[in-house]
Amino acid sequence: MIKDYTAVIFDLDGTLVDSMWIWEQIDIDYLKEKGHELPEDLQKEIEGCSFTETAQYFKDRFKIEDDIETIKARWIEMSKEFYAEKIVLKKGIQELLDLLREKGIKMGIATSNSRELAESVLVNNKINDYFEVLVTSCDVKKGKPEPDVFLKAAELMRVSPEECLVFEDTHAGVLAGKSAGMDVIAIYDALSEEYMEEIKASADHYLMCYSELV
Repeated sequence: MIKDYTAVIFDLDGTLVDSMWIWEQIDIDYLKEKGHELPEDLQKEIEGCSFTETAQYFKDRFKIEDDIETIKARWIEMSKEFYAEKIVLKKGIQELLDLLREKGIKMGIATSNSRELAESVLVNNKINDYFEVLVTSCDVKKGKPEPDVFLKAAELMRVSPEECLVFEDTHAGVLAGKSAGMDVIAIYDALSEEYMEEIKASADHYLMCYSELV
């Protein structure tokens, strides 16, 4: 399934690492600080947005007085211990990374998270040296489901989109990869389970676990 690709691009949260659960709790805690409850539609509304786009959404929807950088800084403060010490790899991902390295396939990351948190979780899990590039949605014009972040990763790795395989866990991420002209394998994550059928319909393949590949 992966032998014909020059490069593989991974999303981070929910795809490489098991971290989506912490963001739901951070949303709950942050909104409580600001006097709000977590709306049921929030996850779907912000899915795929860059860190900056998400902060802007919170500011507009919940009428938060803080500026965008202050909002982002608070989220990083709330989450950095988890990313630096507690968040672990998705089951089977280490074996896949080793296989890709063995085959000489380039690897990159295209994430909606902040660079600071992404780098800390990669270092903590000792996989930072597997990847040639790390691109965040804040590095490009638009976040997912627009293709910008995947196209930028391919450009930096000097490969064409057609040579790339994407791994994603969200519907917005799958749509972004497909819009970039790349093949996309979706991986199960509990936070996206509600939208599983949409994800399956949009992706080229769907996996419950990486062990199905390796």
